[in-house]
Amino acid sequence: MELNDEQIERYSRHIILEQIGAAGQEKRLSSKMLIIGAGGLGAPAGLYLAAAGVGAIGIADMDRVDLTNLQRQVIHHTTDIGKEKVQSAADKMRAINPDVNVITHRMFVNAANIRGLIRPYDFVIDGTDNFAAKFLINDACFFESKPFSHAGILRFQGQIITVVPGSTCFRCIFDAPPPPGTIPSCSQAGVLGALAGVLGSLQATEAIKYVLGIGQLLTNAVLTYDALTMQFRKIDIARNPRCRLCGKEPEIDELTDEPLPACDLRGRKTHERAANG
Repeated sequence: MELNDEQIERYSRHIILEQIGAAGQEKRLSSKMLIIGAGGLGAPAGLYLAAAGVGAIGIADMDRVDLTNLQRQVIHHTTDIGKEKVQSAADKMRAINPDVNVITHRMFVNAANIRGLIRPYDFVIDGTDNFAAKFLINDACFFESKPFSHAGILRFQGQIITVVPGSTCFRCIFDAPPPPGTIPSCSQAGVLGALAGVLGSLQATEAIKYVLGIGQLLTNAVLTYDALTMQFRKIDIARNPRCRLCGKEPEIDELTDEPLPACDLRGRKTHERAANG
């Protein structure tokens, strides 16, 4: 596609970058990215992908906006309380950039539907807040040969990795989810709101770099961030030949739904809502 005059002006700060140029911006306008979870991580990722001119952005979530979300989920406003998160997020992304086709998926993402959900997209961003969802996304992306960005946040710490076909996968590092209740959720342990902005923005950066084929991705490595000490640490991780998913003798050959905790801090059943970060 060829950029019009308004688009040339809108994306001028990208176009003047040698690594992007007009061709890179056109490629971005033709790309399709999916965000699973319209919460703390998905919020900044969605805003930046829309502003950057990603042509189509899917957003999947089943939750509604509530007051506790607003401390970190910057895509939602006070006036959005009670609104479906996918609709609230879509409204903000469209307001930033009318070029973007925002596709809402108000649904419980599970083993039965995730492969069909991710199949049309070029890149997936994991913006979920529980281990069951993160392992499901990893496994589905493996079976569909889709690249994705994982991030996790809790209290003042965060981590991020990018997985592409053939690289170290999430199960190479963490074999299986911890037993329900052994690791607290953000609603139980708390999370610094700005931490979500840092990690979600890094996820958007990885997605953009992947589509444009520029720079070095966070593959075969984990980047950790400690907001209290303001320290980043990159840890190289080799692919695990005994990985039960992508190893030499894989044991996992189909998707399954891992168990979720019975309820969050406010007593709501987590299996009745999508993970929201």
